[in-house]
Amino acid sequence: MVRALALLLIAYLPGALAFRAPWGGRDRRAGLDAGERLFWAVVTSLACSLAGVLVLAALGQYRLERLLVLNAALCALVAAGARGRLRLGAAARPWRPADAVPLALVAAGLWLYFPASEFVVGGKDPGVYVNEGIQIAQRGALVVDDPVVGAVPAALADLFFPPYGQAEYHSLRFMGFFVREAGAPAVVPQFPHLFPASMALGYGVNGLSGARQTVGAWAILGVLATYFVGARLFGRPVAAAAAALLAVNVVLAWFARYPNAEVAMLTLLWAGLLALARATTEEDRYFAVVAGLLLSMLLLLRIDTVLALGAAGAGIAAGWLTGRGPGWRFYATLAAGLAVTAVYLLTVMRAYIALPLVWAAHLNPATVALAVLGCFALALAAWGLRAAREPLVRWGPIALGAVLALLAVYAWFFREPAGKLAAHDAMALRSFGWYVTPPVVALAVAGLLVRVRGTFWRAPAWFLTVAVYAVFFFYKIRIVPEHFWAARRFLAVILPAALLLAVAGVAWVVETAARRGEAAPAGGPPAAARALLLFVLVAPIGVQFWQASAPVFAHVEYAGIIPRLERLAGRFTERDLVIVESRNASDAHVLALPLNYIYARPALVLASPAPDRAAFAAFLDTAAATYERVFFLGGGGTDLLSRRLRVEPVASERFQVPEYESRWNAYPRGVRQKEFDFGLYRFVAGTGGEVAPLRLSLGEGDDLHVVRFHAKERFADGSPFRWTRDVSYVAVTGITPTARAIALTMAGGARPANAPVPVVTVSIDGRVLGAVTLGPNRSTHEFAMPADLVAALAESEAPGRLRIDTPTWNPLQLSGAADARDLGVMVFRVEVR
Repeated sequence: MVRALALLLIAYLPGALAFRAPWGGRDRRAGLDAGERLFWAVVTSLACSLAGVLVLAALGQYRLERLLVLNAALCALVAAGARGRLRLGAAARPWRPADAVPLALVAAGLWLYFPASEFVVGGKDPGVYVNEGIQIAQRGALVVDDPVVGAVPAALADLFFPPYGQAEYHSLRFMGFFVREAGAPAVVPQFPHLFPASMALGYGVNGLSGARQTVGAWAILGVLATYFVGARLFGRPVAAAAAALLAVNVVLAWFARYPNAEVAMLTLLWAGLLALARATTEEDRYFAVVAGLLLSMLLLLRIDTVLALGAAGAGIAAGWLTGRGPGWRFYATLAAGLAVTAVYLLTVMRAYIALPLVWAAHLNPATVALAVLGCFALALAAWGLRAAREPLVRWGPIALGAVLALLAVYAWFFREPAGKLAAHDAMALRSFGWYVTPPVVALAVAGLLVRVRGTFWRAPAWFLTVAVYAVFFFYKIRIVPEHFWAARRFLAVILPAALLLAVAGVAWVVETAARRGEAAPAGGPPAAARALLLFVLVAPIGVQFWQASAPVFAHVEYAGIIPRLERLAGRFTERDLVIVESRNASDAHVLALPLNYIYARPALVLASPAPDRAAFAAFLDTAAATYERVFFLGGGGTDLLSRRLRVEPVASERFQVPEYESRWNAYPRGVRQKEFDFGLYRFVAGTGGEVAPLRLSLGEGDDLHVVRFHAKERFADGSPFRWTRDVSYVAVTGITPTARAIALTMAGGARPANAPVPVVTVSIDGRVLGAVTLGPNRSTHEFAMPADLVAALAESEAPGRLRIDTPTWNPLQLSGAADARDLGVMVFRVEVR
């Protein structure tokens, strides 16, 4: 009950009351379809709630309870201003069978987009978004004062936060989170806060599950926004078919459950453009304010939404040619919102905005001049040069369609990588074809050509936004070309627009045939029959989309990792500290982010796989006074052991979670398994006792001894081992004056005849001890140490650095096996004798 009331205050009541208030031409908007009225109530409520979250968090005062009080006060204020006159009355269009379409789209989304991904770990954007949102919910601020950062002595901070030489930030706290200044605890995330703010709302309503479910809710709203824009431009049948195709397309199927800002951008941008179209063509004062509010929020999502704002501005200028504009309320709302956004980006998010500002500073002056001249020419035409205005109104849309069609033909058939043109940029349009099929690309181009003249002036900002995004991202996709990841470039604008235009093109054929039939004595088919024929014609596309999306709908990215994290977090308290090995050592660092920022278990990530031993020992001394216990978590690859440092093993964990394949310039083929393999150790005080000779089984409790080895594995008989790389290291402790040799148990493994001979060279602290050629089976080899070397190692504070050199081979390249690693030899055991 409490959750339901909270959801009403967050996502319905403020917008519903504002929509019903008797101002801004209420009767006109009351005549909208019932489904669209409900859509606007939800979208405007969410916009107000998100604005409230950001304002409260900017003041460091956000709590869900405070936001609910704020929204309740807003509702009361609207009701008081309306003097209770909140009934839409006779002007309200009743619910009709056509209103079942948006309800069906919502039901489909609830079925398809949940459960959401469990990607809450660090290392990639999705985990950053989730943890950023939960930090807003837990700390109530945009910039967090991190007590774990503040507890690190300034003299030892380089162990974890070395300077990055950037003016906008000092170092990294975690991947995606910046330490703003040296010696200060302030931490700011990499990405703007609007999408994470929605996750903060979800977290407040339903905990971690609610934060994860937010992305699915945005996806459903994005499908609805596509439907309502399509209904305005091309009619309800086209809109219904296109929205259904979007709902089952593999791109939305993936990103509707994988945290990303583009799903929120899809909703806010398309709703903003729809409101702008209503404000412009119908002179609707209410939608003028809504359009200004929604469009001004876009830069709080992603910096590339500046393209949408520019295209919307061009669309408004184009509207002047027909004597229409959105009115001063739109300009005032947009200007106020953009002014606040500019202050936010230049202060709180200065690290995020730094690179775009550099890019803007290097814009080609000629390009800027042409853009200014173009706007000036439009303005002149709009202010009364009828001779220029009429040709632009008539031929401008046709020219736009023709140019885009020619560019599409060039990009699909003739553009090839050469010189500075990268392969992923040259094939950007063709890679989009993987997700919608080549026939749909062709239909979209054809639909644009046949529809642009008749519909452009209903929503010029929409058409220009589609054009700008298509040209911009098909020219250079501007993202690492790993798929599905790169497909996010298509999600917010290009994909839904292409589907709308493709279905509109098919509908044009049906309508043209119907008009010819109307001229016949028997007359043409009724509207219902034409709609049914349209659905039949696009059904094969839907079947193809469903077949492509079925594996994604059956998959939950990183399923099962949350229970693993909860179990790991349960080993610690808020008075413990977990030190996690460097990002350069293994993937264990991705666990540190949710441990600290979701489960409130203090964690630090080492900056180097070989930290300064003296500095690290000094840090442990200070940490002992701050924390009850100090742990180390790593998967192998951190060189920090010393004679003074004692650790005791606590646990060793190895598990796998499903991870969809990510392919470079290729379509992903299926699910793989992501492995996490790490050991947990507790630092203990004192050196204590007699030093025991090293007896180390690699692949088991070895995480603080090995550097540059591959992950732990087990042989057929269950024996643990690790593969070496071309150069691998072992920290050798327990060397006493009586030591005489180091023994290694190794095997060359089963390798093809064309692989290099496994010749292993062994050295310690720069002294070569010998070399041996291994066979495929396990064998033990003893390497004698000179007396002077033994004496030096026995006196050293640091352990001996055993180096293993061997030529490597790649199973994928040499034998076609699925293993793409460069492998040396198998090492089972290292002993000091």
